[in-house]
Amino acid sequence: MCAITVVIALVHLVRDRPAEDGMYILLGILELVLLIQLVWGAIAFATTGRDVSGVLFFAYLVGVCVAAPIGAFWSLAERSRGGTAVLLVAVVTIAALQARLWSIWHGAHA
Repeated sequence: MCAITVVIALVHLVRDRPAEDGMYILLGILELVLLIQLVWGAIAFATTGRDVSGVLFFAYLVGVCVAAPIGAFWSLAERSRGGTAVLLVAVVTIAALQARLWSIWHGAHA
């Protein structure tokens, strides 16, 4: 989902176009998936025997959930190429946070 949104945002950025409704719909779907992940993560953390730092894990779970709305609202306030760039940065941030969340869950604390 992140990859599709990144490609669309890059195309809009190169064409010097503002973000369109379709991008916000994709971001909304992505946010729904992230909220489901938040619930799943909380349940998985409560029922696991893994050595996972709870504060760090939940900070990333919540952080990944707030990146999309922040990027969307900022992009809506800046209806230009800059707003499209903000959406691109938000989605890339989500992908990076997801990668870190995955490594935290699998035991890489450093």
